[in-house]
Amino acid sequence: MRDYEVMYIVRPDMEEEARKELIERFNNILTDNNATVEKVDEMGARRLAYEIKGYKDGYYVVVNFKGDAQAVNEFDRQAKYTDDIIRHMIIRLDEE
Repeated sequence: MRDYEVMYIVRPDMEEEARKELIERFNNILTDNNATVEKVDEMGARRLAYEIKGYKDGYYVVVNFKGDAQAVNEFDRQAKYTDDIIRHMIIRLDEE
Protein backbone atom coordinates (compact mmCIF):
# COMPACT_ATOMS: atom_id res chain seq x y z
CA MET A 1 0.00 0.00 0.00
CA ARG A 2 1.20 3.48 -0.84
CA ASP A 3 0.63 6.86 0.79
CA TYR A 4 -1.70 9.23 -1.06
CA GLU A 5 -3.15 12.66 -0.52
CA VAL A 6 -6.36 13.81 -2.12
CA MET A 7 -7.48 17.42 -2.11
CA TYR A 8 -10.95 18.28 -3.26
CA ILE A 9 -13.07 21.41 -3.37
CA VAL A 10 -16.74 21.19 -2.47
CA ARG A 11 -19.36 23.64 -3.75
CA PRO A 12 -19.58 26.59 -1.32
CA ASP A 13 -23.39 26.77 -1.42
CA MET A 14 -23.98 23.33 0.15
CA GLU A 15 -25.69 23.03 3.51
CA GLU A 16 -23.31 22.04 6.33
CA GLU A 17 -25.09 18.74 6.96
CA ALA A 18 -25.01 17.81 3.25
CA ARG A 19 -21.31 18.70 3.09
CA LYS A 20 -20.52 16.46 6.06
CA GLU A 21 -22.44 13.61 4.44
CA LEU A 22 -20.51 14.13 1.19
CA ILE A 23 -17.15 14.04 3.01
CA GLU A 24 -18.22 10.89 4.87
CA ARG A 25 -19.41 9.29 1.62
CA PHE A 26 -16.06 9.86 -0.08
CA ASN A 27 -14.14 8.62 2.96
CA ASN A 28 -16.27 5.47 2.79
CA ILE A 29 -15.41 5.05 -0.89
CA LEU A 30 -11.76 4.80 0.15
CA THR A 31 -12.33 2.44 3.08
CA ASP A 32 -14.68 0.23 1.01
CA ASN A 33 -11.80 -0.24 -1.43
CA ASN A 34 -9.34 -1.42 1.24
CA ALA A 35 -7.72 1.97 1.89
CA THR A 36 -6.94 3.29 5.37
CA VAL A 37 -7.89 6.93 5.96
CA GLU A 38 -5.23 8.40 8.21
CA LYS A 39 -6.20 12.08 8.38
CA VAL A 40 -9.06 14.28 7.17
CA ASP A 41 -8.33 18.01 7.24
CA GLU A 42 -11.29 20.26 6.51
CA MET A 43 -9.55 23.51 5.63
CA GLY A 44 -12.82 25.36 5.26
CA ALA A 45 -14.10 27.95 2.83
CA ARG A 46 -11.46 29.75 0.78
CA ARG A 47 -11.37 32.12 -2.15
CA LEU A 48 -10.44 30.36 -5.39
CA ALA A 49 -7.55 31.70 -7.47
CA TYR A 50 -9.85 31.66 -10.50
CA GLU A 51 -13.48 30.86 -11.15
CA ILE A 52 -14.35 27.16 -11.42
CA LYS A 53 -17.76 26.12 -12.78
CA GLY A 54 -19.16 29.54 -11.89
CA TYR A 55 -17.91 29.51 -8.28
CA LYS A 56 -15.47 32.03 -6.82
CA ASP A 57 -15.23 30.28 -3.43
CA GLY A 58 -14.93 26.66 -2.37
CA TYR A 59 -14.73 24.43 0.70
CA TYR A 60 -11.36 22.65 0.78
CA VAL A 61 -10.88 19.13 2.14
CA VAL A 62 -7.54 17.25 2.30
CA VAL A 63 -7.47 13.50 3.01
CA ASN A 64 -4.31 11.46 3.65
CA PHE A 65 -4.69 7.71 3.18
CA LYS A 66 -2.87 4.47 2.48
CA GLY A 67 -4.24 2.47 -0.39
CA ASP A 68 -3.76 0.99 -3.80
CA ALA A 69 -4.76 1.85 -7.35
CA GLN A 70 -8.25 0.41 -6.91
CA ALA A 71 -9.14 2.92 -4.17
CA VAL A 72 -7.59 5.82 -6.08
CA ASN A 73 -9.39 4.92 -9.31
CA GLU A 74 -12.78 4.52 -7.62
CA PHE A 75 -12.43 7.84 -5.75
CA ASP A 76 -11.40 9.57 -8.98
CA ARG A 77 -14.28 8.04 -10.94
CA GLN A 78 -16.95 9.04 -8.45
CA ALA A 79 -15.50 12.53 -7.86
CA LYS A 80 -15.69 13.22 -11.60
CA TYR A 81 -19.39 12.39 -11.73
CA THR A 82 -20.64 14.31 -8.72
CA ASP A 83 -21.62 17.94 -9.18
CA ASP A 84 -20.88 18.66 -5.51
CA ILE A 85 -17.09 18.40 -6.00
CA ILE A 86 -15.93 21.15 -8.33
CA ARG A 87 -12.26 20.10 -8.48
CA HIS A 88 -10.11 17.29 -7.08
CA MET A 89 -6.50 16.14 -7.24
CA ILE A 90 -4.91 12.90 -6.04
CA ILE A 91 -1.15 12.67 -5.55
CA ARG A 92 1.06 9.82 -4.44
CA LEU A 93 3.39 10.91 -1.64
CA ASP A 94 7.06 10.08 -2.15
CA GLU A 95 8.63 7.49 0.08
CA GLU A 96 11.21 9.05 2.35
